[in-house]
Order: sequence, then C-alpha cells, then structure tokens
Amino acid sequence: MDDNKQTKQTINPLPSIVKSNNPNARWYVVHTYSGHENKVAVTLKQRIESEHLEEKILDVLVPMQDKIEIKGGKKLSVKEKIFPGYILVKIALDDASWLAVRTTQGVTSFVGMGNKPTPISDAEVATIVKFTQSETPVYKQVFGVSDTVKIVDGPFSDFIGKVDNVDEERGKVKVLVSIFGRETPVELDFLQVQKI
Repeated sequence: MDDNKQTKQTINPLPSIVKSNNPNARWYVVHTYSGHENKVAVTLKQRIESEHLEEKILDVLVPMQDKIEIKGGKKLSVKEKIFPGYILVKIALDDASWLAVRTTQGVTSFVGMGNKPTPISDAEVATIVKFTQSETPVYKQVFGVSDTVKIVDGPFSDFIGKVDNVDEERGKVKVLVSIFGRETPVELDFLQVQKI
C-alpha cells in the first residue's frame, strides 16, 4: 500500500514521546524519502529510546489529514500526508541529537540553509496540528475544471459532460451537459461521475 495514504484500519498512531520540557528544543523539518515518512518516524522513535535521547529529541510528527477517496464507486476514509517527504521533529539541537536524526535510515537532510537546520515556530506547528485535527474529512479531489466526465448514476446516466466547478468540501461537481443542444449545468455527487 502507498505510504502516502492509508485506510483508517491500517493506521497505527505514533504516540508522542514527550517526556521532557527542554526549553532549548525547537521544531525542525526533516526531509525523508517520499513514502517512507512513517517508517522514519517509527525508526527514529525506537532510536531515541534505545540511545536514551528523550531529553534531546522530544517529539516526532508525520502530519496527516482525513480525506475521502472514491474507489470502485465507494467512499473510503483515508489518512493522507500533508507534506509528503517531510516529518517534523522537536529537538534540542546538538551534535548527538543532530547525528541521531541525520543518520536514521530514510532521512535525507534537515530543511535549512546549507548545512544549518532552520527551526520553525511553535505557532506554525500548532497551525499544522490544528489542520490535521479537522473534524470534517475533505474529499480528495479527483476532478479538475474542464475534465471530461461520464455521468454513471441518476437521470443523466450515460451523458458526457465537462466539469465546470468542483466543491471538494461537499463532494459535489458541477458538470455542463448538452441537453437539447444547450449546455446545462448539473450538480452531481462525486460518486455519480467518472473521469474519462
């Protein structure tokens, strides 16, 4: 299964490892191989425990959001990474903690200028966390404006039309369908149309 999205049944939440409130700890963005974010987070957490770095590396986050994906005519709730190829690490940066993160399998680098990691603010992390905890799952957009689609359900079944508007939050798409020689807008559920 693609590591960028997973069904809810296969999600193993990565518990926070915060055991210390080190005032020198800052949040950093760590670049990983795309698709290996969860593996890197799990490996890094195991490494933190085995090397007793709990006072220096306080937390590891893989920001994810609930999305609704339509597959085979069914709605599936999936977790999708907000920043594929990146994880967030709260770390009191010194040589040992930098080396532990940097040499974890799947990590390519810290994000920053040259070889110097650049921290991000607690407010930025709070915004990201708030975004990941959104109550309402968002539809994963599968249609774009001017895509040609076939209506597969409802009174306009088998009609071909062009997408005029996409409402991702409601899971609706407005399709221009030719009826009696005139283009008529029809609002449909994502499940009622299929991309051609």
